[in-house]
Amino acid sequence: MSLIVQKFGGTSVGTTEKIKAVAEKVAGFRDQGHDMVVVVSAMSGETNRLISLASDVQEKPDPREMDVLVSTGEQVTIALLCMALKAKGYDARSYTGGQVKILTDSAHMKARIQNIDVDNMRADLDAGRVVVVAGFQGVDEAGNITTLGRGGSDTTGVALAAALKADECQIYTDVDGVYTTDPRVVDSARRLDKITFEEMLEMASQGSKVLQIRSVEFAGKYKVPLRVLSSFVDGPGTLITLDEENETMEQPVVSGIAFNRDEAKISILGVPDAPGVASKVLSPIGDANIEIDVIVQNVAADNTNAITFTVHKNDLEKAKSVLAGVAEDLGAREVVGDDKIAKISIVGVGMRSHAGVASKMFKTLANENINIQMITTSEIKITVIIEEKYLELAVRALHSAFELDK
Repeated sequence: MSLIVQKFGGTSVGTTEKIKAVAEKVAGFRDQGHDMVVVVSAMSGETNRLISLASDVQEKPDPREMDVLVSTGEQVTIALLCMALKAKGYDARSYTGGQVKILTDSAHMKARIQNIDVDNMRADLDAGRVVVVAGFQGVDEAGNITTLGRGGSDTTGVALAAALKADECQIYTDVDGVYTTDPRVVDSARRLDKITFEEMLEMASQGSKVLQIRSVEFAGKYKVPLRVLSSFVDGPGTLITLDEENETMEQPVVSGIAFNRDEAKISILGVPDAPGVASKVLSPIGDANIEIDVIVQNVAADNTNAITFTVHKNDLEKAKSVLAGVAEDLGAREVVGDDKIAKISIVGVGMRSHAGVASKMFKTLANENINIQMITTSEIKITVIIEEKYLELAVRALHSAFELDK
């Protein structure tokens, strides 16, 4: 008998009929003798509806009251799922994050989990009950309701699995696993049977939307076996696991291709080539709470620097405004922005033991006449910035070049 933590997202519990289907799936595992803890999101569209209500009432909604408001979505789902299980003859008990209790810090709307009290859940499991927990939420030391940010239900599921030392954490979504790339872009994309935490973390951070980054970090840190499955199609899904040293040699060179259309590029040209200039340029961007991704610095023939970096598209105008003041202070020539770019990353632990991966990537793009604007690498990832209009062509060419369809 195993202890399994299952998490179902908003599309999986979007209607009462779907909630009944989830109850049927959970009941099947219970019939096999497994202890079950189930984490659910709000019904699809509900969180957006609540956010819209808040915006109608207050232009910039108070963060504490926003957490009180949006946390109600999951409370509805946990009650309905318990009712559906009870209707099938299975004892179940629902818990909000505060009732568990999932203790977080006090950063409203983006809280981080600090501790989880497992005593009540353990008692229910010992009594043969299915435990149903609201995802995405907790409480701080003062008893205030907090939420973990968008996609936080994944993190709740993994954190509960870690705290309970579960045998597996299963994340149910509207896809049947992790693919070599987005099947909507490449028809021949394959579902991966297994992928390492490192690879999944890189895929998630570079644009793959299957799992929330924090949940993968949590699973890797606490060694929680994580499986991505479909709520609607039966199958083995994709297991995300530790990279075993003796298996590394058998890994494919590249496991997947991630991409992101939501990036923008910004350059400050003609800044002095002197120590500390990069800090003077980038620190104000960080102070403005703008996240920077890829950074490139070049020295021009006239001994001035050009510093180029990428930000989220939504932050481009804000970043340009911040840099306008910096440029004036440094005597820079100009600040230019470009939101017609895309980021593509090839990811694979096999890169550690194979040479020539970068040259193959660059040659493939050159053969398609695609210019590379920026490059950054890590031990298991190579990322390039290209023109957005070439994104799908580039992904298909790379998918074929690295034989990911085989």
